[in-house]
Amino acid sequence: MSKLFNVSSSPHVRNNDTTQRIMRDVAIAMLPATAYGVYQFGLYSLLIVILTVVSCVVSEYVWEKAMKKPVTVYDCSAVVTGMILALNMPPEIPFWIPMLGGVFAIIVVKQLYGGLGQNFMNPALAARCFLLISFAGSMNSFSSAKLGFDSLSGATPLAQLRAGETVNLMDLIIGRIPGTIGEVSVIALLIGGIYMIARKVISPRIPLIYIGTVAVFVFVFGGFDVQYMLSEICAGGLVFGAFFMATDYVTSPITPKDRLYTV
Repeated sequence: MSKLFNVSSSPHVRNNDTTQRIMRDVAIAMLPATAYGVYQFGLYSLLIVILTVVSCVVSEYVWEKAMKKPVTVYDCSAVVTGMILALNMPPEIPFWIPMLGGVFAIIVVKQLYGGLGQNFMNPALAARCFLLISFAGSMNSFSSAKLGFDSLSGATPLAQLRAGETVNLMDLIIGRIPGTIGEVSVIALLIGGIYMIARKVISPRIPLIYIGTVAVFVFVFGGFDVQYMLSEICAGGLVFGAFFMATDYVTSPITPKDRLYTV
């Protein structure tokens, strides 16, 4: 009777997608936001992205070699972690801080829990929280965002909105605002999000529900002001988080109903 059953570990439903293909597409989807961030903030931003990615890849390689585990750097998951973390960094942050964050993300959050698929939360998000607690001053410094030939300094749009000030909605959509390297341009982020949806890397359900839920609450508790609601959605890292963090394969729900409830 036991021969009728094939007992094996999950997952039991499979397809031809590979981790490498999925992670490569996620990395490609972040390139528009990366390119715009470098254009706006300068080449030092590109250095931050490169060094953070290198930090993540090297940390994973060294750890797996030291632990005599199969080397998995070729699946590109460490590259994606490095890019997400780097794009959440202020453009003038000392480069060693995101590099330290990369080590924390890979070793503490990912590898100590068993590697890809076993981590309890998004490694890049955990590293960002770690850096915010450890280096609050550097992580909240947005003093020299360069827009063309002009220099923009001062509070971020979210800080301005909290202070009751108004912000230019078109500047928020295009990205002519202070902020982290990859969060400022809604257009660039939407291009990346549409690419992932077209490639069937992510379902539009999570980002749409996530952004829509925030929009409803901001609209209701913000005095039913459409301009304020749109400004809140476009002013921070909401769009970046909706497409590149909330859709994380390991920590996001699997079934459509669960995605609706938990987001």
